[in-house]
Amino acid sequence: LVYVELPEVGRNLEVKDEAAVVESVKAASDVYSPVAGTVIEINGKLIDAPELVNTDPYGEGWLFKLKSDELNDMVGLLDPECYRSYIVSND
Repeated sequence: LVYVELPEVGRNLEVKDEAAVVESVKAASDVYSPVAGTVIEINGKLIDAPELVNTDPYGEGWLFKLKSDELNDMVGLLDPECYRSYIVSND
């Protein structure tokens, strides 16, 4: 990644709202909110080092944190292992 546009802290998001934008050399992609909630923190490190999303997505490369409005929204989300399995099986 070469650029990341993050949401504003305090922004309210609904499920599937466009929350952020990530850009590579070839394309820009929207990042959608997986749950409804309020943005409580953004990862300011990504402004100067957007490549952290690629190199350490489960550590220093996180995008933003949400305070969920509805915990039931979390039921259908995948953990990292299930997501990896899903990606591999759909290649």
